[in-house]
Amino acid sequence: MSLGQSLQQRQLQRLSPQQIQLMKLLQIPTAQIEQRVKEELEENPALEMNADLLEGDMEKSVEEMPDDLLQSSAEEEEAIPVDEFEMSNEELSDYSFDDEGDVADYKTKDDYYPELDNDKVIPIRAEQSLHELLMDQLSMLALGDHDYKIAEQIVGSLDDDGYLRRALQSIADDLAFKQSMWVEEKEIEALLLKVQQFDPPGIGARNLQECLLIQLKRKQAELREEAMQDPAADEIRKLAIAVIEKHFEEFTRKHYDKIQKSLHLEEGQMKEVLHQIISLNPKPGAETGHMSEADKYIIPDFTVLINNGHLELTLNSRNAPPLVISDDYKLMLKEYEHSNKQDKSQKEAVFFIKQKIDAAKWFIEMIQQRQQTLLHTMKSILMHQEAFFLSGDTTKLKPMILKDIAEKTSLDVSTVSRVANSKYVQTEFGTFLLKYFFSESLTTDSGEEVSTKEVKAILEELLESEDKHKPFSDDELTEQLQEKGYNIARRTVAKYREQLNVPVARLRKEL
Repeated sequence: MSLGQSLQQRQLQRLSPQQIQLMKLLQIPTAQIEQRVKEELEENPALEMNADLLEGDMEKSVEEMPDDLLQSSAEEEEAIPVDEFEMSNEELSDYSFDDEGDVADYKTKDDYYPELDNDKVIPIRAEQSLHELLMDQLSMLALGDHDYKIAEQIVGSLDDDGYLRRALQSIADDLAFKQSMWVEEKEIEALLLKVQQFDPPGIGARNLQECLLIQLKRKQAELREEAMQDPAADEIRKLAIAVIEKHFEEFTRKHYDKIQKSLHLEEGQMKEVLHQIISLNPKPGAETGHMSEADKYIIPDFTVLINNGHLELTLNSRNAPPLVISDDYKLMLKEYEHSNKQDKSQKEAVFFIKQKIDAAKWFIEMIQQRQQTLLHTMKSILMHQEAFFLSGDTTKLKPMILKDIAEKTSLDVSTVSRVANSKYVQTEFGTFLLKYFFSESLTTDSGEEVSTKEVKAILEELLESEDKHKPFSDDELTEQLQEKGYNIARRTVAKYREQLNVPVARLRKEL
């Protein structure tokens, strides 16, 4: 046996701390961004709101604006015409501060971010049951008819706390009895794992131990890039997983001394591990049924209006808080740096002030990049679905998947997903979650690709116009859709009908 050394070149993709911060901020909808900014303001005294803008100076004309704000005020009174909105990928990724002078008059608004009068934004009621929330996520999976029905049965079998307390064989029996489907437990197990990836984290667990493990492993996966920056935090998460996997009984009995001895943990480590576990949600399904009044309403992140046949896009002004670096902190830093006294306490004070100012710059930059990414993504969705936004006609929705928008924006698919899953747009035809505009395609007889939403809209029209004394069977609905040029199978028609919450023909028949 010989020992030797060799060189290997490997390419690893690691997210910078700025990118991690941006990913977290992207997930926050307009209704919550103010709270996130408030937390940052409380933590960092070097970060402040521009008091003048908060008192109403945003409504002043360009001539009345201070010189340092003229750069960003020219178009704030108008929405952005979609066909004039241009932004390079470099602007999304290369923005940085070179020195202190770059930040002196910096604020988070520029020509790309017009103001939206918040008085005109109508909060939309957004209460949703656990079942509806899970079915929405299920519809986003690319499942065949067979797998979809199994997953649907799993979702329907969850209790109010979000647990699956029924045996897999019982679910198999239900499928055999109700839908004449003969499935094996391993098929149900595979789809259960998919359901367990849904939000809220921990959903679909069969017991408390599995529920906690799902949440811990989800958190570990989501923060894996951050863990490269903070290995100590990653180690605590790994230890928390080990406690639940191998010492769950001791944990429930609070035999922490035994766990600490078995895993060779120091007292401080044990406390951090327990804090990680205690912060988890033992009843993930219950939170959707007990929303506060504030959470039951949503505030649209975007508004799209039609002006003389052209679409105009506006980002809610709450996404553009007028953040600035504290003048007091900048003055203190200047005084310290020019002071003749350079003892240890002086150096520590300079280090603290610089640290706070850098953190404030960083947060301001992330807020700006968040705005750019939101607008860039929404603008691409508008251009792709222009026919719908001009007419409100669902049949004019084009097939669109996350990859389509990722390619148009040069953003990662995961970034587009974060925007689409948590942001709303108010249109002249209603308010929609962005993910509503994403759908798979179906090919017509003429070879044209159409959105599955278009097919569902046609199907819904057929069902509404049918003779209620002799409703269409699924076979008849399939024939009519095929006559219209939609190449579709009967089982797919049945699936779409079920997704529209329409029962079979015999249950729709009226005397």
